[in-house]
Amino acid sequence: MRNPRQYGRVHVIATATVAALVTLAVPACTAASEQPRPTGPATAATAAPTPSSTTPAGATPSPTPSYPLSTAPRTIPAVREHVPARGPGWKPAEGARVVVAPGDGAALADEGRLLAGELHIGFAESAEVRRGDVELDLGAKGSGAPESYTLTVQNGQVHITGPDEAGVFYGTRTLKQEVSAGGSAPEGTVRDAPARPQRGLNLDIARKNFTVGWIEDRLREMADLKLNQFGLHFSDDQAFRIESTSHPEIVSTPHLTKAEVGRIVALARSLHITVVPEIDSPGHLGAVLRAHPDLQLRNVQGGAVKGAVDISNPAAAKLVDELLREYLPLFPGGAWHLGADEYQALVVRDPQASFPQLASAARQRYGPTARVQDLATGWLNDRAAVVRPSGKALKAWNDGFFAGGVTKAARDLQVEYWTGKEIGARPPLEYLREGRKLVNLNDEFLYYVLGEPNQFTYPTGRRIYEQWTPLVLRGTTPVPASYGAQILGARLAVWCDLAGSQTQAQVAAGIRLPLAALAQKVWDARTPQPTWEQFKALADRL
Repeated sequence: MRNPRQYGRVHVIATATVAALVTLAVPACTAASEQPRPTGPATAATAAPTPSSTTPAGATPSPTPSYPLSTAPRTIPAVREHVPARGPGWKPAEGARVVVAPGDGAALADEGRLLAGELHIGFAESAEVRRGDVELDLGAKGSGAPESYTLTVQNGQVHITGPDEAGVFYGTRTLKQEVSAGGSAPEGTVRDAPARPQRGLNLDIARKNFTVGWIEDRLREMADLKLNQFGLHFSDDQAFRIESTSHPEIVSTPHLTKAEVGRIVALARSLHITVVPEIDSPGHLGAVLRAHPDLQLRNVQGGAVKGAVDISNPAAAKLVDELLREYLPLFPGGAWHLGADEYQALVVRDPQASFPQLASAARQRYGPTARVQDLATGWLNDRAAVVRPSGKALKAWNDGFFAGGVTKAARDLQVEYWTGKEIGARPPLEYLREGRKLVNLNDEFLYYVLGEPNQFTYPTGRRIYEQWTPLVLRGTTPVPASYGAQILGARLAVWCDLAGSQTQAQVAAGIRLPLAALAQKVWDARTPQPTWEQFKALADRL
């Protein structure tokens, strides 16, 4: 563990007539929101139907059911917009099916079968939609923002549509929660989409081994919360936890086999979750160095530096690049984490004096004014060059980016901001002013560190729900909302510094509410309307 370690905004534009029908799950935006939002619930003036005046004399009129105007469904995260209507809503019934049109079968059959199993109803690929059915429909590409969906309950049917598979899938998650929370889905239309494109969980399996089943359970939990990114930190000083054919000598016991990783990745893909692997370097490589002590960084006195490879030694780069190339096909998702944090050569007062071999290599490569930080930046850029041809988005921890050097980190690297406590700490605004995109892993709110060492305390769902937003990147102070578009999202991070301090079951229980609270705050930038007590009660019920 690190010591002390988009969908663009949905624009809801309503005429005065439609505005009178819209019930929003949360009130208007706060000052921290990126843009104005329609204000809260309005009352519809539509009257309930009345019995016909043409009933034949002497006949007993059949009463017409009268339904109150529906209210927004209760889900986590809350839906962004609900247009109420009068009607009985929808609930699973005998003979009901989830239906996917034959033309959409290749894209949506998996989503349809999953929902049908969860609701205990049938599944069919059919052009015929009957009363009581749930229809899944893939809209035209570009017909809405990425991951958006529309869910309509009307005339005894449910229709879920979106411009991509992920959007339709999130519509099925809303329906599942509606039925779970209240027994039925309310009449009306939900229009929904995430505020941030990256939303998820980071898991350290290097310090603590987690079983495949436990990881799969977390993926399913994430999917129901509409989270879409799972960071997998599998290499550190304590262990290297995935099978390797290029360097089997570095692999720890126990570890995941490549077949097990494939199983995890396949489940994640089916749930529209990207697995983001991380081989942290040039620090946090203690497990590698146990098998390759010749690559260990040593200071001017000859002392070994924990977890750090000598980045002036070409053999260190060769080994790490071989691992990167080996694992790229194993993780076909669209992102890769390069690490780059806490390289111990750069946490001393004078790196040039403490590590003259690194200083010399820096000058040789980058010129007479280059410093050790430039050599570290070059290392990061070189590793990025290995991964970049795969087309994956590239990530690195914020303390791997340095100011004032003669070389700069590649422009396409996303900054994973976790701390501002290290030597030479740079506040988030420095990165934002450079135009960089950031992902929020604020260690003040989002670090679940087993055993609570180094003054860490377990994050609580309540604190995240009431005090944190994606704009709060460091400490407790938000950056200006004008930078909101550069903040791609956030992940809750589990670090296993004192691995034996909690069991797998305790970790799962401990992160349940923080993960739910984070899911709410990255889905919608507005301040949630329910109190924490109401939110927690809903989370407990779901």
